[in-house]
Amino acid sequence: MSIRTSSATKLLDAAEELFFTQGIHSTPVDAVIERAGVSAATMYRGYASKEALLAATLTRRHTEWLATWDAAIARQDSRDGRILAVFDALDAFREHPVRAQWCAFLGSAAEYADAPAEVREAIDTDTTTLRRRLTASIAGDAMNATTRDRELADELLLVVSGDLAMRLRDPRHTTASARRIAAALLREHAKHPTGA
Repeated sequence: MSIRTSSATKLLDAAEELFFTQGIHSTPVDAVIERAGVSAATMYRGYASKEALLAATLTRRHTEWLATWDAAIARQDSRDGRILAVFDALDAFREHPVRAQWCAFLGSAAEYADAPAEVREAIDTDTTTLRRRLTASIAGDAMNATTRDRELADELLLVVSGDLAMRLRDPRHTTASARRIAAALLREHAKHPTGA
């Protein structure tokens, strides 16, 4: 049985706001239901559990993030610009008040020592997508990526993750340092594309 789109949107909006500003474990599902202004029966008709609601919230957020990243890439006209556009996307995504604190995927991973399957799948999808898109940007096509291209993608993923984590330490943190590190990695890769 499904729920109305309007009810689902209310629940996802409420879950995103509460889970990612107050914490997942510290937010009871009743608080999400109350904030959304729907009944518990409505919530459970659409989402079998709090974790299913969290996974749906992460999935929606992932889709919005990819659209923001695609828009940032589209504004670039060089390979390096398209790779570094991930930082433009992070800046743009941060404009939304609920998204300002830090990465919902890192936060979700941190809150679960052993995440339920649907939550783990959402987190893994985000990580895999980041890695695959960075690799494709570096190599021109992920299928043609060299070992060094994949290593660089992993290094950039680490820089992106570190940048997101720094937002917890300093709310005024910008992507400037991460951009410099990423640009230096790209310059080094251009000098030694095979890792030699």
